[in-house]
Amino acid sequence: MRFALDESHEDFASSIDALLTKSDMPFVIRAWNSGDTAPGLQVWQRLAETGVNGLLVAEEHDGLGADAVDLVVAVEQLGRHAVPGPVVETVAVVPALLAAVAPERLAPLAAGSLATVALLPHVPYATDAHVADLVLHVADGNVSTGATGEARESVDRSRRLFPLSADEHLGSADTAAAFDIGVLAAAAQLQGLGRTLLDTTVEYAQQRKQFGRAIGSFQAVKHHCAEVAVALEMARPLLHAAALAVRDGLPTASRDISAAKVACGDAAYLAARTALQVHGAIGYTQEYDLSLWITKVRALVTAWGTPDAHRARVVEALEAAENEKAGATS
Repeated sequence: MRFALDESHEDFASSIDALLTKSDMPFVIRAWNSGDTAPGLQVWQRLAETGVNGLLVAEEHDGLGADAVDLVVAVEQLGRHAVPGPVVETVAVVPALLAAVAPERLAPLAAGSLATVALLPHVPYATDAHVADLVLHVADGNVSTGATGEARESVDRSRRLFPLSADEHLGSADTAAAFDIGVLAAAAQLQGLGRTLLDTTVEYAQQRKQFGRAIGSFQAVKHHCAEVAVALEMARPLLHAAALAVRDGLPTASRDISAAKVACGDAAYLAARTALQVHGAIGYTQEYDLSLWITKVRALVTAWGTPDAHRARVVEALEAAENEKAGATS
């Protein structure tokens, strides 16, 4: 399969990147971490004006009616800038659920409302329910509004995790499909985070000097950065292939999504570790912007299914396909 993003995808990504670059995201994230969510909500409103919130919302409900490829393009940019808030839930999962059980609630989402969800058993907590206009609780295929419990802290200070209990029942939905689209979005977010960590590390290595030379000229540093670049570039085709599988309704979609989540998660985690190695002690400090990206990677690697769970799903899918093939030829 040959695939490349077309000009419309590149333009969309560039517009999101430009918007977020002008938004002073480190300031926004730190304000969010301290409990002042106003700057972050303003960023979300500007994103909604570009169509990000309504990507998977049908045009009849004031959305863009876009597909999984557009979703990946947008969420990767949100990851690059470490946008705080329930990114995966608002942009991907809740629209998929509401389309099945309460389409009348989609228009506010496309207009800029935030939403979050606990999707049991895979996702036991709802992220940032304190800023969400809509909170959903999903269990055994039943979709309900959710009542929040006491918040729990995450390694990423911009994420607050809330246990939920079911409130008003809205209907039943294909929660497997909703989970898959959430995993795909999380993979795209990790890919974007990893890219920024690599760019930041390379820039630092070009400026930081030891023994009269930029540390980026040292062979060991070059090798570390090259390994991250290769990992990210190898993960990208898997991410795009998974998006195409969702868009085209292929039977391998779940397997492909899990493969993308593992690859993007591994690449982003490698980028975080390398960033810390190259930056040294300063990389650990909360005052340095790097920490805002590193902690988000650490949280998202295990969010929406652990790496082990997704590796197991890939293996199961491959074994099932091999057994089916063997049965057909026997």
